[in-house]
Amino acid sequence: MSENRNLPIGIQSFEKLRQNDFVYVDKTSFVTELAKYKSPYFLSRPRRFGKSLFLSTLKAYFEGKKELFSGLEIAKTETEWKKYPVIYFDFTGKNYESKDDLVKQIDNILIDYENKYGKLTNSDDIDIRFKNLIKSAYEKTGEQVVVLVDEYDKPLLQNVNFPETEDKIRSALKGFYGNLKSEDAYLRFVFITGVTRFDKVSIFSDLNNLNDISMNPQFSAICGISEKELEENFAPEIQNMAEKNEISKEECLLSLKKRYDGYHFSKDTKTDVYNPFSLMNAFFNNSFGSYWFSTGTPTFLTKMMRETVFDYSSLESGIDVDSSSLEEYRLNSCEPVPMLYQTGYLTIKNYEKEFDSYTIALPNSEVKFGLYKRLLPLYAGFSDDDKKIEIVNFLKELRAGKVNEFMERINAIFAAAPKKTSQKKYELDCQAFVWLIFKLMGEFVLCEVQNGKGRSDAVVWEKNAIYIFEFKMDGSAKEALVQINSKDYPISYKTHALNGRKIVKVGVNYSSAEEKLSEWMIEG
Repeated sequence: MSENRNLPIGIQSFEKLRQNDFVYVDKTSFVTELAKYKSPYFLSRPRRFGKSLFLSTLKAYFEGKKELFSGLEIAKTETEWKKYPVIYFDFTGKNYESKDDLVKQIDNILIDYENKYGKLTNSDDIDIRFKNLIKSAYEKTGEQVVVLVDEYDKPLLQNVNFPETEDKIRSALKGFYGNLKSEDAYLRFVFITGVTRFDKVSIFSDLNNLNDISMNPQFSAICGISEKELEENFAPEIQNMAEKNEISKEECLLSLKKRYDGYHFSKDTKTDVYNPFSLMNAFFNNSFGSYWFSTGTPTFLTKMMRETVFDYSSLESGIDVDSSSLEEYRLNSCEPVPMLYQTGYLTIKNYEKEFDSYTIALPNSEVKFGLYKRLLPLYAGFSDDDKKIEIVNFLKELRAGKVNEFMERINAIFAAAPKKTSQKKYELDCQAFVWLIFKLMGEFVLCEVQNGKGRSDAVVWEKNAIYIFEFKMDGSAKEALVQINSKDYPISYKTHALNGRKIVKVGVNYSSAEEKLSEWMIEG
C-alpha cells in the first residue's frame, strides 16, 4: 500500500495547494488559452466542482507568482510572468438575507483594495467606488486591471423563495457589474463564475461582450476531473482503494465511474467529467460514499419538484430540451428542469445537431440516490428537521418475507402525509411516493420500477425471492393480482425460480377516499 498523499479536500487556494504539496490536477493549460484574449469570461459549473480553485489559479497567474507554477504545463510556454493589479470578489461563505448584506460584503472588499490602490472618491455608493477603484489601481500600477468574481449568484440563489429581496439584489448587482463594460479600457481580464447561467437581459445585459464558455467543448474539463486525469493523477489512491475494498483495480474504476462520473458540459459528450469533491472524499475515506449531495441539500429545488407535476422516471430515461432552456436563470415553479441542470442534478447525455436540442438526465448513482432520498420525506410531509425514512427497514422486511409488515410500513407513512388537494394530484403523489421507495431500494438490491404498459409496477430481486408488485387506484387488490397473472408477468423470472428463488406476487389498491393503501393480496 502506498503512503497517503495530501488530497485537496476543500482547498480553494492555489497558493496554499502548491506550497503544501497537495495533489494537483494540472489545469494551467486552460489559463494559457484564456489569458491570450482580453474578452471578459463567464463560467457556470455546479457547486463543489473546483470553480474557486481555478479562479485562485488565475489570480496567482496574473499576480506573476511564477514560483507556484514550477513543473506545470504553463511553465513550458509562459515567459513574461507580468504582474497585474487583481481585484477579487468572493461571494461564497456568506449569508445574504437582504440587499444590505450584499452591500456590506462588497463594501468590505472595496475597503481592502482602496487601502491598497488608493481611493478616488468619498462616495458611499458601491457602484461609484468600484468604478473609481479600477481607475486608481490602473493609475497606481500603470497596468490594466484583472477582475475575478467567485459565485456571483450566491446572493440570488439564497433568496429564490423571496422574490422581492432577490429583485433588489439583482438590481444592485446589475449596476455594480455595469462598470465592467464602462471601464473596459482599464481592464486586462475579467472572469466571473457561478452555479447558474445568467439571463442575458438581466444582470449582465450591459456587458454584451461577455464570453460565456460554460458549454464550450474546448473548456468541458476546465473544472472537475476527466477520466484520463483520474488515471494519470490518482494511480496510488485507486490502488489503495481497491486493496481496502478487496476488489481489483478494474472493479474500483468501474465503481468510481458509476458513482461519480457522467457529467458533460457541452455538445461533445465524449468528455466525461467526474465530480472532484466526491472523488477526493472517496479516496480519503477509501469508501464509495455519498459526499457531494450531503454538502448542500437543494431544498428549494426539491420543494419545487414536489409542488409540480413531475415525471420522475424521466430523470433517468432522459428529458429533451432545446438549447435556450439550459440558459434560463429565472426560476419557474412549473419547470424545474433548467435549474436542475445548472445546479448539477441533471447533465447532458446527448445532443441532436439537426434540432439544436439536448437530452439531459441524472449523471450518476450518487446524485440519483441522493436526490431521491431528499424527495421521499417531502412526499411523506416531513420537514427538513424531521426524521429520515430509512429504506433499509423496508428491505429488511422483504428479506425476512414479511410482506404484510412491508405494506404496513408504507401505509403508516401515508397516514401521516399531507391530505390531498385534488384527486389528480393525490394520485400522482401516491405514484411518486411508491416509485421513490422502490427506486431507493435499488441502491441495495436489483429493483426494477416500470411505467410502460404491459409491465408490472415494480420487481424486487432478493436472495431467496422475487417480488412482483402491481398497484391500482380505487380498484381492488384482486384486480391487481389478476393483472399480474393474466398478463403473465412472472414468466420472465421462472428460470430464476428454478434456481431456488420463489416468486411472490403482490396486488395492492390505493383508496383515495381513505387516503391510504386499503388492501393488498399476496400470492406465492
